[in-house]
Amino acid sequence: MSMSDSENTKGHGESVPEDPDHSAQDSTGTERSEGGEGLTVDDILDTPQSQDAQAGDTQATDAASSQDDAAPAGESAAQKLADERLEDLRRLQAEFVNFKNRTAREKDQLRDFVSGEMITALLPVLDDVDAARKAGDLEDGPFAAIATKLEDALGKKGLTRIGEVGEVFDPTVHEAVLQQPTDEVEPDHVSMVLRSGFRVGARVVRAAQVAVATKP
Repeated sequence: MSMSDSENTKGHGESVPEDPDHSAQDSTGTERSEGGEGLTVDDILDTPQSQDAQAGDTQATDAASSQDDAAPAGESAAQKLADERLEDLRRLQAEFVNFKNRTAREKDQLRDFVSGEMITALLPVLDDVDAARKAGDLEDGPFAAIATKLEDALGKKGLTRIGEVGEVFDPTVHEAVLQQPTDEVEPDHVSMVLRSGFRVGARVVRAAQVAVATKP
């Protein structure tokens, strides 16, 4: 055994590294771990995945896909709920509009009824005014002015007269008292007004008494 061989051996023949303070390096200067060659980044990326790693990637992909499929379903449910709430609001708005219109209509009907009752109580006075005007007693003077103011005030409350010569006979607003053969007015038309009728709004408080023309 030579001197160099005895320096490289120790104890029971175990080999001693020539440079124990440093790890072995390859020809390019890259450090190697004990017992094998060093791995580069490319070596790691090119290494095939194991079956467990591939299965884990597949499960992650399926989970992401399931979340993507669940998102539109959730959005669809939210949109459906929003549409239902919007439809409820529209229905409530329509009901409110109907209620408002019905209330206004009932208010008008009540006003016409009250005005009609008041005017009904004044009908004898209006008949006396008509008779005095036909007799020529209300051409001028204080009573003529009072009668005019009274008729104007009632007109503002919706009072209108019913019954004019030449009108088509309408049994809903005219009361036929007699038939009058005449050529001056067409048949089935009013030929003479015996007593004026009155209407308040759409309500007839008294039908007009008339004569109906017939062929002579």
